[in-house]
Amino acid sequence: MTNTETTYKFKLRMSWACMMSPLEGITKVITDSDLDGLIAAAILKASKSDIEVYFAHPALLRAGSLDHIIDRHTALCDLPFHPSCGLYLDHHITNKPSEDEEKRFTAEGGICVWRDTPSAARAAYDLMKDKLDISHLEEIMPMVDALDSGGISLQDFMDDGPVIQLSRSLSLSEPEHLQNVMNQFASGLTLEQILFSHKERLDQIRDERKRIAGIVKRNTVIFDGLAICDLSESGIRSNGYLITALAGDEALACCVIHGYLDGSIEDPDRPALGASFYANSFRAEQNRFDLSKLATLLDPTGGGHANACGCRIQSQNNSDRKLTDIDKQYNLQKWLDLWSERETKMVKI
Repeated sequence: MTNTETTYKFKLRMSWACMMSPLEGITKVITDSDLDGLIAAAILKASKSDIEVYFAHPALLRAGSLDHIIDRHTALCDLPFHPSCGLYLDHHITNKPSEDEEKRFTAEGGICVWRDTPSAARAAYDLMKDKLDISHLEEIMPMVDALDSGGISLQDFMDDGPVIQLSRSLSLSEPEHLQNVMNQFASGLTLEQILFSHKERLDQIRDERKRIAGIVKRNTVIFDGLAICDLSESGIRSNGYLITALAGDEALACCVIHGYLDGSIEDPDRPALGASFYANSFRAEQNRFDLSKLATLLDPTGGGHANACGCRIQSQNNSDRKLTDIDKQYNLQKWLDLWSERETKMVKI
């Protein structure tokens, strides 16, 4: 049989498999714990109610900590690619499998749904919208896209509506809340019903942001157009929207440091020391720089989008010893060195 015939028959077989059901044989979903990952999982759960959903951090997957539960019955959503899964669904450019990786994956029966969409939830929605009624998700999808792709307006962010509050309520440290919200979206409840059921929690989160905003202001400095916010050892996390909103147009992007020197990616209550990089999406001028180059500069498991990404702080000598403040400063200086050459080394292709 010629290579052309083999390729044709393989593509025909895969197309038929996808047409029949991309969830054939899938019994569990592993997804990111943000709103994007949650909605993506809810869409798959709506299609197949007996699927078990697990929430995880990308660093856990990249470190191999989830290898023992990933097999051909597993769907991965909004997380790095893993060749042992059965269905891969994502939109991050740094997670996209290479052409050779995808060929091997699909040749062994895997289904790859990597799409250049604003969110992984959008990729899942497009995959399943003609196979089941998920019209109840139409209302939230534009906000999920905007939050995950940096498309939210400054006015919408400052208004701090209930969907934005709900997105901030999602955390690996509260697994029951994650499962509850995911099941609500999967069950067909309206957005209004879901938001109302969490009103007390969302009110607390709204009030908490006012306190966090003050802490962010006190811990942020702008250096050469990069707003650096060090929240390490505080137990506080903030996304780039709050930091860049407070920093203003002077900041082209931001770097937020979070977690603990003695933390671990295995412990959601005391996470490992890491950093996230976000473009200032509130500026009129679009971001020209690929921030993922910062996230992958020292950490081979770092990554994400060109406009939003993250990594873990690395020791100076790449050892497994306990991190120190010197390591944090070393990482920060390396990022600043690369940032200073952004016009030649970080411009998006």
